[in-house]
Amino acid sequence: MSQNYTGSNSPLIATEPYNEFPSNKYVESVSNSHQLDESQKNGEIQPFFSSETTPTLSVADAIAQMLVDLGVNYAFGVAGGAMASLWGALSNSTIEVLNFRHEAGAAFAATEAYFASHRPSVVFTTAGPGITNALTGLFAARGEGAKVILLSACTSASQRGRWAIQETSTYTLPSGGIFTPGALFNYAITIESAAQLPQIFRKLALALAQPEGFVAHLSIPTAVQTSLVQDVALPQLDVSCFRVTPSSEAIAKSVELLSSGPFAIWVGFGARDAAEEIRQLAEKTGAAVMSSPRGKGIFPEDHPQFIGVTGLGGHASVLTYMEQQPPLRTLVLGTRLGEPTSFWSSALVPKGGFIHVDIDPEVPGIAYPHAQTFGVRSDIKTFVQELLQRLPDAPDNFVVPLPRPESKAIEPALEVDYPVRPEVLMAAIQKIVVEGSDAIVMAECGNSFTWSTHLLQFTQANRYRVSTGVGAMGHAVTGVLGAALANNSKAVGIVGDGAMLMNNEISTAVKYKIPAIWIVLNDARYNMCHQGMKILGLKGADATLPPTNFAMIARGMGAEAVVVVRESDIEAALEQAIASNVPFVIDVVIDGDRPAPSGGRNKSLAAQGVKSSPTQTPKPVSFPLV
Repeated sequence: MSQNYTGSNSPLIATEPYNEFPSNKYVESVSNSHQLDESQKNGEIQPFFSSETTPTLSVADAIAQMLVDLGVNYAFGVAGGAMASLWGALSNSTIEVLNFRHEAGAAFAATEAYFASHRPSVVFTTAGPGITNALTGLFAARGEGAKVILLSACTSASQRGRWAIQETSTYTLPSGGIFTPGALFNYAITIESAAQLPQIFRKLALALAQPEGFVAHLSIPTAVQTSLVQDVALPQLDVSCFRVTPSSEAIAKSVELLSSGPFAIWVGFGARDAAEEIRQLAEKTGAAVMSSPRGKGIFPEDHPQFIGVTGLGGHASVLTYMEQQPPLRTLVLGTRLGEPTSFWSSALVPKGGFIHVDIDPEVPGIAYPHAQTFGVRSDIKTFVQELLQRLPDAPDNFVVPLPRPESKAIEPALEVDYPVRPEVLMAAIQKIVVEGSDAIVMAECGNSFTWSTHLLQFTQANRYRVSTGVGAMGHAVTGVLGAALANNSKAVGIVGDGAMLMNNEISTAVKYKIPAIWIVLNDARYNMCHQGMKILGLKGADATLPPTNFAMIARGMGAEAVVVVRESDIEAALEQAIASNVPFVIDVVIDGDRPAPSGGRNKSLAAQGVKSSPTQTPKPVSFPLV
């Protein structure tokens, strides 16, 4: 074994510093064609002060202009008295301001707007509960790798500790983690003076130019929002997008390892900008390709070398491949291999270990600490381009049939085609939405996730969105607005009735004429919980919901809606929704007793020794790992 090929308790991260500066798609409005000079490359960025700054400019106005210069197009939030000046400044800028019904929904929408547009987005909240309400959505933004800036109001210094309305200070909220950097925010600061703005602007611009996600929190006391910017000039920064490129040694070692035997490619969401290069690499080498749930579509799922999705809602074909045609190594591209992607199954670890490529140097080796892992810190696209130049082609006659994701034929409908079987619904969504439109498709956590991930098939990157790290209920039912708005096209949320009751933004979509579509799997249950408890043999817990007519609710808010109770009516309802120019809800009464796809999950768990039988008490595993 090579001396620098280590076990992943201490993975070797091979990389070079940021040394390429292509034009920045995140901060286009600040960038121009020339590159950073040497002082800027070393972090000593010299501001070019604007001659247009006047002493009548308020801090709120200056922040709004700063965000425009950073490329922000959309701000999502809920207003309040404590942030009235900031709300007004945003509304009078070129940023489109959308007032939501709940701050968590605003944060989910901002997250999806980023992924649809590749531009940073803003969440705005008032003091107190405005901030705390937004935290779940911001937690998801951080976990998903989005670029989102939270603007919140806080209590002015002279009023702190005096029981102000919705007081937001160290007397009422912990400062650590909310108003300071940490696990939730990459950058957080309370703005007490206009003099802080140039430094804040510089830090935001540099952070947004990095390839990783970035979630920031700027808290602005009410009194500071209206204070004037005097003798302070905002810098005009020329910041280009940084790219992480691999070292020549890392490329050489990767080529050596991958050339020593057959290998598979495991594609994750972080590889979404390298779809064409990954396809070329697979076809050049004959490698089998699998994807994480978030990576669906990056490699075409109808390609003969695609063996399936791993993890939650995944395919047993992946395990079949690992058992019958095991690769020597697996090239991991842009996935953390966390529980929703791998279940940490030892059956997915090849004999020779992993070559794990990621822009985050802390990722390789963490999910599988005992597996041999050669870690490479690199942008996926650049890394694969290098491999394409150096790896030899597979022999012309090298054709090995690979297992394909299982597809079970749908049984003919009974004489009475009620209620709707979920697999029949998914087949119609595949035909009308996936193949018949260019809509972004999002799936909510729960059984909506497993049905969609398992049965829908995508051939393009960036058309399917799920949240696997946080998996918060309400992400898709509200995030669908951000995706539709920023993509300037239809976006479809496949959601459960529990999530729809918890936090939807139908009214917001109606107000702003956003063409979002909700397909509600209505079974009057939190069905992943209901089915999971049943499989685990745990009785007494109640996961049922009162039956709800979501079409009636949607029409009451001003949207169009239909109820579907028969399988024969599904396609017509989907076609009507796709053709509509207004928000649309399809309330589908489904058969909640149809077991959600779990073959791949159960096979993975069996490989880890998790087994049960009717005569034995099941081991205490939790759903969705049942």
